[in-house]
Amino acid sequence: MCLFSIIIPVNPGGHVAAIQHLKAIMPDDQSYEVLLAEGNAPSQQRNRAAQEAVGDILYFIDDDSRIAPENFALCAAGMSDPSVAVVGGPSITPAHDNWLQQLFGAALSSPFGSGPVLNRYRSHGETRVTTDKELILCNLAVRRSVFIDLGGFNECLYPNEENEFLERVTSAGYTLLHDPSMSVFRSQRPSLKAFVRQMFSYGRGRGQQTIVTSNCSVTSFIPLFFVIYLAVALVCIKYVLLLAPLMIYLAAALFSSLRIMIKSGRLSSLLLIGVYPLMHVVNGVGLLWGLMNGKPDPVCDSSILITKIKGLGMSFSSENRAI
Repeated sequence: MCLFSIIIPVNPGGHVAAIQHLKAIMPDDQSYEVLLAEGNAPSQQRNRAAQEAVGDILYFIDDDSRIAPENFALCAAGMSDPSVAVVGGPSITPAHDNWLQQLFGAALSSPFGSGPVLNRYRSHGETRVTTDKELILCNLAVRRSVFIDLGGFNECLYPNEENEFLERVTSAGYTLLHDPSMSVFRSQRPSLKAFVRQMFSYGRGRGQQTIVTSNCSVTSFIPLFFVIYLAVALVCIKYVLLLAPLMIYLAAALFSSLRIMIKSGRLSSLLLIGVYPLMHVVNGVGLLWGLMNGKPDPVCDSSILITKIKGLGMSFSSENRAI
């Protein structure tokens, strides 16, 4: 039987909505433990919690992740193959999110919006061997022995620490699995401003990961190429032919928006024609920012507090330990 250590980073004094959900779905036995890692350096918080964990499998989620009850059985089945070191699934936009959050979720889960990483945000296909492009840290299970042996997450990175780690896992000869049925539900950002910050952060993280690993993914740089193209087109606007790629882009954005509107029945989906260029431009600018700022330094938080919760039924017992 697999023993799970569920690791949740949280800001100091932050609300952990995931706990109440876990209490509702977890059996009252000793097969699980939850480790809350409180601090201001998420990569470091996760690493410290992993060192304190006793489970065979580290299950990383976020403080607002609502896990599907079958996830543990699906994860255990995937890990039954000793060559598999990581099993993960998508982060799905819940049905109760408002229209703006549904709009953001539709953009993230669409081929035009997210390209090769769209399966992080939708349940699609069968269980398969995968890469870091389909895995997301708010729903990621890792063998503890592999995590410890490979040194855990690079504490210079946040976000994108899981992408760099997963590259090391595959380089070490292990297999990554994506199970579309192993989902969590997480609400999208509640405002346009928060969504813009999210897209910028994703781009910045990709830029910093590129510097740290010296690996360059052409598809990841497409938003930056788009930003460069727009800047050139703006300067040379008198050259009409230079605007042809932009017209093609906007036509594709409109087609995608109409397709999603018809499929979802939401008239608001037409607003995707504005959301798409916004997310692509902001992501590209964030990527450029990450590259220009050079190799990041690790964020050291000496006040990280690990709270271990045992017996995940309706009764909880806790152990607190400052690191």
